[in-house]
Amino acid sequence: MKRRSLRLRLFTIIVLPLLLLALVIGIWRIQVAQDTAQELFDRNLMFTALAVSRDVSRSDGDAISAETAKLLSETAGGPVRYHVYGPNGVLVTGYAVPPIAPGKLGHDVPFAYYDASYRGDPVRLLRIKDEASIDGVSGIFTITVWQDLSARNAFVWQLVLRSAAVMATLLAAVALLVWFGVSLGLKPLIDLEDAISRRSPEDLSPIQRPIPLEAQGLVRQLNALLSRISVSLDAQAAFVSDAAHQLRNPIAGMRALGESIQTATTLKAAQSRAADLVRAAAGAGDLANRLLTLERARAESGTQGFTAEPLDQVVARAIALNQDAADQKGVILHAELEPTGYHMIDRLMLREALVNLIDNALVHGGPKLTRVRISLRRGFGVVTIRVENDGNSVDAADVPTILARFGQNDAGAGSGLGLSIAEAVARRHDGDLKVTPRHAGFAVSIQLPDRPVDPPQPEG
Repeated sequence: MKRRSLRLRLFTIIVLPLLLLALVIGIWRIQVAQDTAQELFDRNLMFTALAVSRDVSRSDGDAISAETAKLLSETAGGPVRYHVYGPNGVLVTGYAVPPIAPGKLGHDVPFAYYDASYRGDPVRLLRIKDEASIDGVSGIFTITVWQDLSARNAFVWQLVLRSAAVMATLLAAVALLVWFGVSLGLKPLIDLEDAISRRSPEDLSPIQRPIPLEAQGLVRQLNALLSRISVSLDAQAAFVSDAAHQLRNPIAGMRALGESIQTATTLKAAQSRAADLVRAAAGAGDLANRLLTLERARAESGTQGFTAEPLDQVVARAIALNQDAADQKGVILHAELEPTGYHMIDRLMLREALVNLIDNALVHGGPKLTRVRISLRRGFGVVTIRVENDGNSVDAADVPTILARFGQNDAGAGSGLGLSIAEAVARRHDGDLKVTPRHAGFAVSIQLPDRPVDPPQPEG
């Protein structure tokens, strides 16, 4: 995957809009410069035309004053040419052939500006009307003055280039400030990266460095991830330790049984020891499965593997899986299941937890055990799955012992993992495990949040 620079990204986000804004301002500035130049040069044309009209009236068309001649030659934008003709269309003074205006002045229009062509060059032309009496001729005289547009265009571009130079300087200054400002602003993140890179793989402690407000959410999530990884590693370490400790004795026993089969003196003795080996292997396999279930319940997080399931059916299936074992012991499994609708659960894991609770009751209920009651109720925002029996009781002081891994109130055939598995599964579902000490019998409950969902839609 291509790596992108955060500094370059921020720089682009800030500077690119400024460039677009500068482009818009530049276009607007060109238009303003054109309007300004046109207004300025048009006024010069008007002053020149009025000066020519005044001088022609004073001299009866013979000549213009020295001041006006100087104005014509030295006005801004280059020399101004002029042409005056009388009411009868006769040339009074000025250049003989003026530019042809694209329109005519109306009777009620005293003056007008035009863009025209003079000897192939673009010019700006002003035509005004003035009532006067020259050399005995009275009427409306027309004065035409014009000026080459090249100087005016050069003036426009001079204004534009000055504005462009100012904007370019400002943009360059802003770009430098943004570039180094972003670098300075990212320094805490760079320092954070350096601090993280210096950590050893064994250091999963939360990050405690001062960080900018905008990065606190990121670091908070990173700390949460480190915490989950730490919990997962601890669970895996505990699993490896528990597996090594608990499987060592069954494996040693199976090895001894295997050796005893080899040394058996009779076929009957070998068969008896082989049957013992099969039972030992089954017990070791059951222990391994329970260890894996406990490790999975503790290591996994979130709702991965959750599906919408009816809780009463999940509980009923767990009861059915223990029915044969109960029948062999002559124990009645009594179910009181209230329909609670669909809930988002890990169906296999919750069923395994219930199977363990029922099996725990059958294994540790003792000789007085006659009935195991399994109920499903909802109320007060929780769904409660309760497993209680009428067999051996448990004192309140022994509850921490039986909840610990491999903890048993008395030596028995169980693995000591049933309640640990159920507790881990309950917590994975945001629930809890409750053990109720009783003088007669034993009761344990899984309480889950009552958050019903819609049943899944059938496919197709």
